[in-house]
Amino acid sequence: MWDRVLLWFIAPLGGEVGALCAHCEQICLLAATSGAAATCTVLRPRQHPQDRPSSGSSVPRRQLSLLASAPPTMASKKLMNSVAGCADDALAGLVACNPNLQLLQGYRVALRSDLDSLKGRGQGRPYDSRGRLSILPDPSPGFIGKGMLTGVIAGAVFTAPAVGSILAAIRVVAQAGTAGILLIVKNYTGDRLNFGLAREQARAEGIPVEMVVIGDDCAFTTVRKTGRRGLCGTVLIHKVAGALAEAGVGLKEITERVSVVAKAMGTLGVSLSFCSVPGSSKPTFNLAADEVELGLGIHGEAGVRRIKMATADQIVTLMLDHMTNSSSVSHVSVQSGSSVVLMVNNLGGLSVLELGIVADAAVRTLEGRGVKVARALVGTFMSSLEMPGLSLTLLLVDEPLLKLIDAETTASAWPNMPKVSVTGRKRTRAAPSRPSEAPDFTTEGLISKRMALVLERVCTTLLDLEEYLNALDRVSGDGDCGTTHSRAARAIQEQLREGPPPASPAKMLSQLSLLLLEKMGGSSGALDSLWAAGQELQALRHPNANLFHILTKAVESAEAAAQATKDMTAGAGRASYINSMKLDQPDPGAVAAAAILRAILEVLQNLESL
Repeated sequence: MWDRVLLWFIAPLGGEVGALCAHCEQICLLAATSGAAATCTVLRPRQHPQDRPSSGSSVPRRQLSLLASAPPTMASKKLMNSVAGCADDALAGLVACNPNLQLLQGYRVALRSDLDSLKGRGQGRPYDSRGRLSILPDPSPGFIGKGMLTGVIAGAVFTAPAVGSILAAIRVVAQAGTAGILLIVKNYTGDRLNFGLAREQARAEGIPVEMVVIGDDCAFTTVRKTGRRGLCGTVLIHKVAGALAEAGVGLKEITERVSVVAKAMGTLGVSLSFCSVPGSSKPTFNLAADEVELGLGIHGEAGVRRIKMATADQIVTLMLDHMTNSSSVSHVSVQSGSSVVLMVNNLGGLSVLELGIVADAAVRTLEGRGVKVARALVGTFMSSLEMPGLSLTLLLVDEPLLKLIDAETTASAWPNMPKVSVTGRKRTRAAPSRPSEAPDFTTEGLISKRMALVLERVCTTLLDLEEYLNALDRVSGDGDCGTTHSRAARAIQEQLREGPPPASPAKMLSQLSLLLLEKMGGSSGALDSLWAAGQELQALRHPNANLFHILTKAVESAEAAAQATKDMTAGAGRASYINSMKLDQPDPGAVAAAAILRAILEVLQNLESL
């Protein structure tokens, strides 16, 4: 996705104001932080003087030496044709897949394909210009459409769009019969400079242009010369501005109302690792395996503080505490009773799994503080290439502002949210009732206690084997076989804590099968091992059969069969898709099945000896 946005509002001559939005990039990169102090930042030579931290935030010399000695980290691979043409190719691809978009010939500008239809209409259309490329499926051109943006102006990766491209976009929209332009600019030096120059040139040509600078960053706790950075909250400003323009509101009023809304929101980012710029062999910053970067921007730059890796709940709590701390100059005044729009934004490389976990934590934490979550947006709205991180945005809202957030738009990337509050909604439905079970007339006593001992030993065995089974499964599958069996073991242990197992073997096995079907999930390659053991256990049908002798032979057969699987060619499962030359380890499911049988044998032998 593209990560900074400027909005131009345009209306037909003599009519009301519409909207044009442009998204740009910062010219230079910020440097890495040491992580020792909350405000320590190492400067890079390309950093603008205005963007540098105050003298009190420099890194102590001993910390600089630690940074210098950190092991180099390889930048990630990129799927592209050329470094120089990657932004153009990406924009062209997005336009090629959306019939509602067109490229402006000779410029990195995408427009609504129905731009000419706006002439003479009394309501405006938004226009988006963004300056950085994302590899994710929700890039800025997705925000083009009725009720939001009219186009996109792109720069190179992490670079503000050229003044010429901005001017060309202004002119083409103005020549379509509009009366005014509002630039909504993220607060970065390159953005303000290039769009400011384009604005003045356009004004000299007689085109009415206004500009609003958005800064929603909550990272810094003290006043900075350059102000707060523009982050993902700008997308909400685009939506509000687009809705106002679509409603025919005038340029002056849109400018004023958007400025007020921008002061009522804040954003904070966190990342588990770095990103890398196309063509560079170095990451934008280095981060230890047990560290998390807090307060970073959207151009690959490091943040303002490093913290130790923690749970999702702990990190979300820390972020919300930081964002709402009244002692910070950049805080959002969210308190018990407040109503907010929440944005959980993927910075590029976070999995959908993690994004859902964070969203749940954010909603629970806010509601636990008495904050009403009026709307929640979860997805990739403004990214930083492949950075595995996220940002949280809070916007204080009332009913009139919510109506603008909810206003209709044809922009494909804007989420189709229900127009109802998140807080106060019933989120669970009662589970279906289970069929009544037949009563167990078997006395429990000693038999039930022995079954419990066997099950406990099986569970302990599986938990001890978790990492080994996962290691085997990484060769032939997705590396979760041990985790799957551990999940089953913990479910059985939880069941045992609730009460002893049924004394009836048939009923106990029935309960176990239902429990594992519900809790275990996945599949296992245990069939070969179980089949081999089953052949031996058939002997138990004979009168006067010796249980321990037969069970011992069954365990030995299961273990031999498990080892034999390393010489087999997989015919099903994930292993069937892997080159057989790489499969030189026994099947983890078969190993687990053999281990279960041996655990049962050993417990029974111990009980027999008592």
